[in-house]
Amino acid sequence: MHKRYFGTDGIRGRVGEWPITAEFMLKLGRAMGAVLRQGDADKPVVLIGKDTRVSGYMLESALEAGLLAAGADVRLLGPMPTPGVAYLTRSMRADAGIVISASHNPHHDNGIKFFSAIGEKLDDAVELAIEAELEQAFSTVDSQAIGKAMRIDDASARYLEFCKSTVSRSFNLHDLHIVVDCAHGATYQIAPKMFNELGATVTAIGNRPDGLNINRDCGSTSPAALSRTVVETGAHLGIAFDGDGDRLQMVDHDGRLVDGDELLYILALDWHAQGRLVGPLVGTLMSNYGLEQAMLSRDIAFMRTRVGDRYVMQALREHAGVLGGETSGHILCLDRASTGDAIVSALQVLEALARNGHSLAEAVAGMRKVPQTTVNIRAHGGAALVADAEVQRVLAGVQAKLAGHGRVVLRPSGTEPLVRVTVEAVDADLVARLVEELAAAVRDAQSRVS
Repeated sequence: MHKRYFGTDGIRGRVGEWPITAEFMLKLGRAMGAVLRQGDADKPVVLIGKDTRVSGYMLESALEAGLLAAGADVRLLGPMPTPGVAYLTRSMRADAGIVISASHNPHHDNGIKFFSAIGEKLDDAVELAIEAELEQAFSTVDSQAIGKAMRIDDASARYLEFCKSTVSRSFNLHDLHIVVDCAHGATYQIAPKMFNELGATVTAIGNRPDGLNINRDCGSTSPAALSRTVVETGAHLGIAFDGDGDRLQMVDHDGRLVDGDELLYILALDWHAQGRLVGPLVGTLMSNYGLEQAMLSRDIAFMRTRVGDRYVMQALREHAGVLGGETSGHILCLDRASTGDAIVSALQVLEALARNGHSLAEAVAGMRKVPQTTVNIRAHGGAALVADAEVQRVLAGVQAKLAGHGRVVLRPSGTEPLVRVTVEAVDADLVARLVEELAAAVRDAQSRVS
C-alpha cells in the first residue's frame, strides 16, 4: 500500500500547512494511541521529545491531547536529541516514542518521527496502520480510560549517562580542546556538558536557541562557523551536530571538514583491527567511491543501500552488521545504540583516535575521496521528473560517459521537495560538466510540466 503521510524519515513539512498543523497532530496522536491499544498494551505509555523549534510547543500539545484521548499515558521529555528519545523509550519500557523535529531543516519546517518500544524506527506495517486509523472519525475513550501526562525532569541526565557508558571507563578527553557546534538545537545542553565531564576543554557555539535560529548558518549542514572557530581558538578539532542530534560532522585542527564517509572510514579501520567490525560496512548510493575503494583494499566488505538511515539500518540487520551510515553524518553504531546517534558516534571516533594515537587529520589521511558534486533542484513531484523520458535519455548518456570511471545518482529527496543530481568521477572537470547537463534536463522537464 502507498503511504500518504509517512516519508523516509517520518512526517515532515512546513508548519501551518497540512499535515504539520495542530489539527492533524491531534488526530495523529489519537491514531497512534489507538494502534498501540490494539496491541498488547491496554494502557500504552508514549514518550514525547522535541528539538528547539518554537512550533514544537504547539505540536507537542496537540499530540499529547490526541494520545490522552485514545487512552495512552504520555511522558514529556522536553528538548531531547532524537537518539535520546530512542534510548529513553527503550530504557523506560515505554510502548513508543515520538520526536517532534525536522532534523536539519530550517525553523519553518517541522515533523514527527516515531520509535518502537525497542527504540527503532517503526516498520512499514505500523506506519500503514496509523495512516488507516487517521481515516477514522476522531473519538475519545470513556472518561475513566483517558490517559495521564507527566514530565520527566531527569531525562537529559539519563541520556547523558547513557552516552558516556558507550566508551570505556578509562577513556577521557583531558588533553583535548574541542569546539562543539550544537546548531541551536536539541544537543545544546547535553553535548557541551558531556564532553566537559569527560575532561575536554570545550568551546560551545550554536548553543543559544531562540526557537527560530535552529540550523541557521551553523551545525552539521553549515560547518563554516565551526571551522573558523577551531582555527581561531587553536582547538584540536571540532564537532558539529544537526538540529535533532542524529547527524555528525567534524573538522580537523586546520578547519578542514571530515564528513560522514571519512568518519566511517576511521571507525571501520579501528573496529576491524579490534575484531569488533562484524558484517559489511554499509553505505548508501551517495557514499563516496573513495570509501568503497578504501574498504576493498583492506578486505572489508562494503555494500550500498538507498539513501536514508532506515535503509542502512535494514541492510545492517539483514547482514548482521554493526556499522554503517551516510555522507551527511547519519552514523549507526548498532553495538552501542539502536539508531543513529551523533553524540555516541562522536565518542566512538574520539575513542578510536585516542587508541591509535592519531589526530583527526592523520586518521583520515589514508582515504582518497574522488570529486563528487550534487545539485539540488527545488521541485514538487520529483519522482515524475526523474521518470521523464527526456531526463531518462540524458541520464543514459551521462551513465555512458562515466562507464568504468564514475557514478551518477538521480533521485527525488525523501524529506524535502527536491530532486538531487549527483555525479562522481576522478576527473573534476567531467563531473562539473555532466552534473550540469543532467540538472538542466531536470529543469527543462519541470518547466514543461508547469
